[in-house]
Amino acid sequence: MKKIVNIIGAGLAGSEAAYQLAKRNIHVNLYEVKGIKRNPVQTVDTFGELVCSNTLRSTDPANAVGTLKVEMQKFDSLILKAAYSAQLPAGGSLAVDRDLFSKFIDNEIRNNKLINVISEEVGDIDPMEITIIASGPLTTPKLQLGIQKIVGSDYFYFFDAVAPIVKLDSLDMGKLYWKNRYDKGETKDYLNAPMTKEEYLKFYNELLNSEKADLHLKDEESLRVFEGCMPVEVMASRGEKTLLHGPLKPVGLYRSKEDHHDLFAVVQLRQDNAAKDLFNLVGFQTNLKWGEQKRVFSLIPGLENAEFVRYGVMHKNNFINSPTLLNKSMQLKSNPNVFFAGQITGVEGYVESTASGIIAAINVARKIEEKELIEWPETTVMGGLVNYICTTSSENFQPMKANWSIVNTDGMNKKMKKVLKKEQYSIKAIKDVEEFINKYKI
Repeated sequence: MKKIVNIIGAGLAGSEAAYQLAKRNIHVNLYEVKGIKRNPVQTVDTFGELVCSNTLRSTDPANAVGTLKVEMQKFDSLILKAAYSAQLPAGGSLAVDRDLFSKFIDNEIRNNKLINVISEEVGDIDPMEITIIASGPLTTPKLQLGIQKIVGSDYFYFFDAVAPIVKLDSLDMGKLYWKNRYDKGETKDYLNAPMTKEEYLKFYNELLNSEKADLHLKDEESLRVFEGCMPVEVMASRGEKTLLHGPLKPVGLYRSKEDHHDLFAVVQLRQDNAAKDLFNLVGFQTNLKWGEQKRVFSLIPGLENAEFVRYGVMHKNNFINSPTLLNKSMQLKSNPNVFFAGQITGVEGYVESTASGIIAAINVARKIEEKELIEWPETTVMGGLVNYICTTSSENFQPMKANWSIVNTDGMNKKMKKVLKKEQYSIKAIKDVEEFINKYKI
């Protein structure tokens, strides 16, 4: 009798997991609710929708997320294939056309004969069936109850936000200029809005005094935000210069030596679609009321008459207490048939979520083949992520993006220059992934 794996959620992690299992000739029932009930930030019915930024971040292997991409390519990642097929110019980053990216994934999944797509809202989870829960941070209330029955009530939450998108033809191009930070990349891909000190301080003060949207918090809830994706107004509240060391940092963006002293802050805009007529405000995730976004962000030089096609919004993300609940195979400690993947586990970021889907799927395949489950080497970025979410403190569990601090670098030469050290980490991680794949014949 053929083995069937249930996967709940056709986002990045769920789609990747389904693809990885089908590659190994394993049948999948892929459950996705968005065709009948979208969550507050979804806009299309295709799988693998990007609802926040349109970038999968750096492609430089010396950067941990760049190395993570190389590691994932060793496993033939569907999501990375989709990203490169829909790639947009973005300097040293992997930015994509959202629609083309999602349609690529949707087409691959729906046309795979081993993947049975079921448009249905899942509630209870059968503990006897092998299941990967990849329902994402906006898991439906019905499924939340089903998960709580399986794992208990050990849930955490944090508030995440989306940045606004504007029309290119509504911008004053006489005030903007094209440039990548430090001139990385062969083309100039980012639009830059320069600000003098006077312009910045006016913008900053209006941002601090702007009206925020009501999040309808329950009495026991507080506004907790993820440090790696902080709303711009929350960042501004931490001090007048905080934005100048974050998304409005002018370093590496000078047009010429002459404007070095006049350039106090810079707002960057990144291409959001292949038609090159929509741009998002980089680092401007926000919970301002929509009218306030129009008023305050129009103070940015060049955006005085900007037409917003999407305003920023904030939403509550759910994730489980992975340090308590999961082992390093992404398997639920209390039930060997249940695995988790994606942002619901506490990994943060598109690439990181996808990587967790690869790890869960490969271990599910090994379980079906009656092989031992495996743990990724902690010297790799994939292994470092899993090790973090499974072993960090469960009392103040914060979601984590790829970075070198979570990778085991013991025994490496710590006296090397910083740049060379990161390159050494990358070489070691990629080598260890290749050896890992050969050892277990993955």
